[in-house]
Amino acid sequence: MAILLIRQDGKTSQWLNAFNSQASQIECYDYNEPHPKETITMALVWKQPHGLFDQYKNLKCVASMGAGVDFIFEDPSFRQELLMTRVVDPLLITDMEEFVTAQVYAHMKGLYQYYSQQSSSLWQQNPYLRKKDITIGIMGMGVLGSATAKALAIQGFNVLGWSNSKKQIEGITTYEKLDLDLFLEKTNVLVCLLPLTPDTNGILKESLFSKLPSGSYLIHVARGPHLVGEDLIQSIDNGHMCGAAIDVFSTEPLDTKNPFWEHPNIQITPHCASISSPESVVTQIIVNYNRLMSNQPLLNQVDTSKGY
Repeated sequence: MAILLIRQDGKTSQWLNAFNSQASQIECYDYNEPHPKETITMALVWKQPHGLFDQYKNLKCVASMGAGVDFIFEDPSFRQELLMTRVVDPLLITDMEEFVTAQVYAHMKGLYQYYSQQSSSLWQQNPYLRKKDITIGIMGMGVLGSATAKALAIQGFNVLGWSNSKKQIEGITTYEKLDLDLFLEKTNVLVCLLPLTPDTNGILKESLFSKLPSGSYLIHVARGPHLVGEDLIQSIDNGHMCGAAIDVFSTEPLDTKNPFWEHPNIQITPHCASISSPESVVTQIIVNYNRLMSNQPLLNQVDTSKGY
């Protein structure tokens, strides 16, 4: 029985090295190299080529290398009888907390505006916001969203949370699905940390932006297809939104002709908010592999009926 590693960015060797250093007794293969397909029982994947799963008749579990699993659901060769897991890693959680916090402060203190002024040799002080001026609304109160909300609340920010079902989190005012409009009207810094499902695909669009207070700011660190890019640009250009920080995109790398690159009020980063560490993630994959082999419940298993 063996594990197959599938990714297309040339980083498979890092994951193989992590397995070899932590559990050399487990057979692991790079899908690009010759391997005995009949022995594969678990596939550890990140944005795998579609159709591969059909080649592995003894496959029992597909494990994501990160927190997201939408790319697995999009693969027509994913069979409903397969188990699916995602990564819940303290390092990823801390990374996301820090990244979102950094973006909040950059917006609050107008740092991106100063970067722009520097390129023009412009010495000019600008007004800025304070914590009392900001209400941060986090869409998606799963592991990452809840942790980020708590981290911001501890720093003295007013934080709201919105999710499909209501959560009880000390110090955070939370809203459920039907209360979206109420959540939005109280939010002027919107952070998207939603899972990508048919219900949330394209949720960041004009009809949602219009319900935010004038001058609101978007921090998008979830999944690219949540956002309708044209609607964001329109909402900024017509003065309703003041700007956005975008870390995830429907097509990655982002096309060089995408208007986000040149927009003065949109800051883009290359999907770097929270990057999986092979050494950290492999530890939990090994635990789940052993559980799979002994027919025990898996850690961080995805409810495939919900999509997260």
